[in-house]
Amino acid sequence: MSARLLVRPAPYSVGRPVMAAVAAVAALWAALQPDLAVILIGWVPYLAQGFAMNILISVAAIAIGSLIGLILGVMELAPARWIRAPAITYVHIFRNAPHLVLIFATTYAMPFEITLLGGTVAFPDWLKAVVGLAIPASAHIAEIVRGAIQSIPTAQWESAGSLGFSRLRTLRWIILPQCLRRTLPAWMNLYASIAMGSALASLVGVGELLHAATDASTAVRRTDFTIAVYLTVLVSFFAYCYPISRLTQRLERRFAV
Repeated sequence: MSARLLVRPAPYSVGRPVMAAVAAVAALWAALQPDLAVILIGWVPYLAQGFAMNILISVAAIAIGSLIGLILGVMELAPARWIRAPAITYVHIFRNAPHLVLIFATTYAMPFEITLLGGTVAFPDWLKAVVGLAIPASAHIAEIVRGAIQSIPTAQWESAGSLGFSRLRTLRWIILPQCLRRTLPAWMNLYASIAMGSALASLVGVGELLHAATDASTAVRRTDFTIAVYLTVLVSFFAYCYPISRLTQRLERRFAV
């Protein structure tokens, strides 16, 4: 009982007063400058379309990164050095590479279109940004998976082996299911980071939220509107990522118990 009391989440949440303050400032701004509020509301559909691109990029990047990272994490623990060494090298290189550099590299290194079955298929910039974010995501997830596998007591490997399980079957049916909840909080934190990093795609011409805000600011050409539209970008990312952060903290407390 005492352990549960120690890990019970605090009733105070920083996010609520922050959101309340932002809402109060927005309401006051709208009251003082109603024309500005009308202009900003007119741009909301365009901004929402851009934010949908951020979500698409981040979800696709974390999905691809999770698949590759799972494979790399298992490879890092392989007994054979020729399997283990490439995975470790990949992780060391791309885990410490700046996201912006990788986005620029994938944007200009990959072709603008691909020839398939005698026809050409466009390779859009947003998909290149997905690849640029999936590369570091896979390196981080590989380390998360490796740490989770190593945290499982070796006695479970030995017990599975005594029951006739091969190493691969032990990993598939016994070890990895236990790693799921151990890796989930770190995985969610990484996804929040990738979601915020998706704004970097605007620098290579992808029409996401930050790019849409820049377009709106250029079209309206009012200092107060520029401030309002970039505050909208800030609030949008906060409203999307903060619940993920709070849920991650709750999961950490729950799994600690």
